[in-house]
Order: sequence, then C-alpha cells, then structure tokens
Amino acid sequence: MTAPKPLPPGSTIGILGSGQLGRMLATAASRLGLKTHIYCDSSGPAFDVAAARTVGAFTDLERVAAFAETVDVVTYEFENVPKATVEAAERIRPVRPGVRALDFSQDRLVEKQFISSIGVPVAPFAPVDDEAGLAAAASVLGFPSILKTRRLGYDGKGQVRLTCGGDCTGALGRIGHAPAILEGFVAFQFEVSVLVVRGLGGETRFYDVPLNTHRDGILHTSAVPAPIPTRAKARALEIASHVAQKLDFVGVLAVEMFYLGEGAAEPVVVNEIAPRVHNSGHWTLDACLVSQFENHIRAVAGWPLGPTERHSDAIMTNLIGADVDNWQKLAATPKLALHLYGKNEARPGRKMGHVTTLAPKSASS
Repeated sequence: MTAPKPLPPGSTIGILGSGQLGRMLATAASRLGLKTHIYCDSSGPAFDVAAARTVGAFTDLERVAAFAETVDVVTYEFENVPKATVEAAERIRPVRPGVRALDFSQDRLVEKQFISSIGVPVAPFAPVDDEAGLAAAASVLGFPSILKTRRLGYDGKGQVRLTCGGDCTGALGRIGHAPAILEGFVAFQFEVSVLVVRGLGGETRFYDVPLNTHRDGILHTSAVPAPIPTRAKARALEIASHVAQKLDFVGVLAVEMFYLGEGAAEPVVVNEIAPRVHNSGHWTLDACLVSQFENHIRAVAGWPLGPTERHSDAIMTNLIGADVDNWQKLAATPKLALHLYGKNEARPGRKMGHVTTLAPKSASS
C-alpha cells in the first residue's frame, strides 16, 4: 500500500474545536506555511488565528461534511468531539488521529479496560451505576478513592473524593447520577506524563518527561526534567509507545502516569490518556526547537517529524482565572515567556494562559 503523500505548504488543516489548543495548533501550522480552518459550535480563541472559521453544531453532520470538503485533512483539539462528527468528516477527508482513539478515551471505564487489556499497568478501578454498585466497588477498592463520571468532566470537574464509607452517601448525586467509575488509591511519589508523537508511517518520538503538580484538580505546573530514575523513564516511554501503536495513532498522544518509586515492581502506572496535544507539554513551545503543536501538525500532514529534544530546563505554570490579571507584571519579568489565550472572561478554574521559565539545560538531563 502506497503511503499518503505529505501535504504541501498552502494546504489546509481542519481542526474540530476552537479552544486554546486549537489556537496553538493553528499558530504552529502557520509557521509551516499551512492554513487552518476551525469548526466549532461556538467562537473561541482559535478563531482569532485561523484562515477560516465555521460555527456549527457538532451534531449537524451535513455542515460537518461541508466543512471537511474545504480542507485537506482533519484533526481535533479535544477528545469529547462526538464520534458521529468525526465519522462524518472521515467520509470526506482523512481524520488524524482517527475514531479509534475516541472509542477508548471518551469513556473512563472503557479507557481503563483498554489499557489493562494491552498489558499496561493501570490504577485499580470498578464500574459504578448505582448506590449498590458504589458500595460494592468501595468495599473492594477501599479508601481513599475517587468517584468520577465515565464521560466528560475535566480539571477536577465531575468527580468526588471519598475518604471513608460515609462519603459514599450522596456521592452519586453530586455527579448528577451519571454512569461512573471508582478509582482506587495509588501510593505514588509524583505524577508525570509522556508526550509521544507518531507519524503516518509509525515513526515515534518522545518529549522529555515532565513532573506535573496539580491544584484543585487542575494542572498547576509541569517541569522538565522530572526527577525520575532512568529505568522508570524508559518504562514510561515504552508504555506510551505501546499505547500509541495499539491505537494506530497519528499525532501527539499524552499518557499521564503515577511514579510509584524505584522499588515498585512496576515503577509507573497509567492514570489516563489524552489523544491530543496536552497542557503538560506547553513548555515545548519555549524549550524545544519543534513544539508538540508543530509536531502534531507535521504528523497529521504527513511531514517528517521534527526533533523533540529540549535545549533548556523549563517550568510551565498555568494562569488560572484571575492569575491573568497580573499580565503586565508577567510581561515585564525577565526570562519568562508569557502566553495568553485571548479568552474574553477570566472565571475561577478557567485556563487563561501560561508562563514558562527557562534555565540552562542541567548536566544530569
């Protein structure tokens, strides 16, 4: 079978979704002489930097098909695009990554079952459909544990932390009685993620592993290099590559993991996957010659992948809600890269931008 030809400069990348990830993808595409056309059900930050924009419901499959006719390839910037939307686009143009990645990433239970089925260690879990199911799951997994909706929910939304049996009372009501999953406690030392980019021909490259810290369920910082031993880092990359291969993935895939310690039988355990560019990789914009966003565009366009090595140590810090009000001070701070997403309203818990602090690459990394 003949491999698809790379899209030449001047081609158009269609992006489903108009958030900050779409904005950064569109900006990266422009650097390569590629155009972007954004499709979303509402205006967003990506609209400001795209060559073309279409506002339409994701359920309007005729409009989605018409959008696909105007582009050369389609990608998506978030994993909750309806599967039917992607299938409608895929009947017209290639979609990279395809529907298979959404099959597993849109439902936390299905995702955990998939990860486990391919021999990858994952945090303990159990399905929860009702109060009896929650009680049964909690009796097996114990406390503390986290009740999460199977679908949707991000940045701490759609989940309840359970610390004892009494917390189970009313917990399902707090997540709207949605189908759920209970995740058991993992005694980890810290959280990391692997950003793997995979090309059309299966070529695979990795960015360095960041140490991730969270506040109120939202990513606060990602720092490279993470203080993870060589053996554990190699295992983390092996796992991410295996997941990407099993998904026949094209583009950037993020695999979030817990580091349990060098003495553990499995030093890293998967938490979840994201079939897209990822917040924990924003540091690549300033610390790498080719960012995660450009490499995602390169992959979906069939181009050669760019280098993933970093030239500096880096700490990326999210600007959440009112943090963005300090933009003048941040803009005046030496050795600080400021990225603002162009959102109109700063709300609590909303990602408004990020800053990256660089330092000379440490000798040990």
